[in-house]
Amino acid sequence: MNRPMRSRRQATLASLAAELGVSRTTVSNAYNRPDQLSPELRKRVLETAKRLGYPGPDPVARSLRTRKAGAVGLLLTENLSYAFRDPAAVGVLEGLALACEDAGVGLTLVPGSPGNEDVAAVHRAGVDGFVVYSVPDDDPHLQAALQRPVPTVIIDQPQLDGLDRVGPDDESATVDLANHVVGLGHRQIGVLCMRLSSDRNDDFASQYRQQDAHYHVQRARLAALQRTFEAAGVPWDSVPVVERFDHHVDDGASAARQLLDKHPRVTALICTSDILALGALAEAGRRGLRVPADLTITGFDGIGEATRAGLTTVHQPVLEKGKAAGKLLLGASDRVASKVITLPTELRVGTTSGPPRTAEQHWFGP
Repeated sequence: MNRPMRSRRQATLASLAAELGVSRTTVSNAYNRPDQLSPELRKRVLETAKRLGYPGPDPVARSLRTRKAGAVGLLLTENLSYAFRDPAAVGVLEGLALACEDAGVGLTLVPGSPGNEDVAAVHRAGVDGFVVYSVPDDDPHLQAALQRPVPTVIIDQPQLDGLDRVGPDDESATVDLANHVVGLGHRQIGVLCMRLSSDRNDDFASQYRQQDAHYHVQRARLAALQRTFEAAGVPWDSVPVVERFDHHVDDGASAARQLLDKHPRVTALICTSDILALGALAEAGRRGLRVPADLTITGFDGIGEATRAGLTTVHQPVLEKGKAAGKLLLGASDRVASKVITLPTELRVGTTSGPPRTAEQHWFGP
């Protein structure tokens, strides 16, 4: 995806109102008080504004250096509760909050549920800049944030030319994990992955869907697995990949159940997050499978619960990720060129990975 062009506004609030033949208050309400307009009128205002290059009223007309709003906006295209429920998101939020505290500015959460194209919250957010946390490259909230004349920093995804970004080297980290699994001797492998696109798919993910994924972190991890497996003689089309739209332990359990029901001879499950892996561990226990004697399970993130469970996983510094993004945003006005910060990762081998069972070993099937 190409980075949207940023340019000076093609219209003002007053000229847009004149173009539409409505009052300036009506135009303002389309962004700030949408309940005051009919859906048809609001749609007409927003469509005309887009055509004329007018991104909406700017609540902060000065640069980040002035800190007029005194707040950083965290944009995440999830329900608001996700920021306080998902352990990796909690770590990122804490790190960003620490950076804001150090700078004496506030933090505003700007959520946008998947599939919700109403970007009014982004337009009216009184912030000096946005930290965008792990959104798809085609997300309308991201586009709205990029239209605002304020700095933007991306955490994890998407990768956009000319924008600051913070995240790990997902491909390299996944290659290390995959080499560990194939090095143990596994050749019958399944994969559980997080959401690939904004449309719901709680099922097996086709190779086309994997390659066309709008969440580039998942796309990169799957591509790294493919390269590593094929180098070890494991054709990628023989590797079942099950996708889950939501991200709870129960989703990992149901994904593992779906995959193992159809592919009971799989000896290893590679999960693209620790949450999914914890669910897979629960499903293995339900089926009477010994981990790792009957089934190897790995994750990605290195959250506390995974460490306590002895999960083999890739650890990434999520708190530092949020803190680095905050510092990058708050220093944006002092730089000309964009900056990318690649955080270190570490493969931590726990008790959930081991050599595959042999044909002579007893099979504890479902």
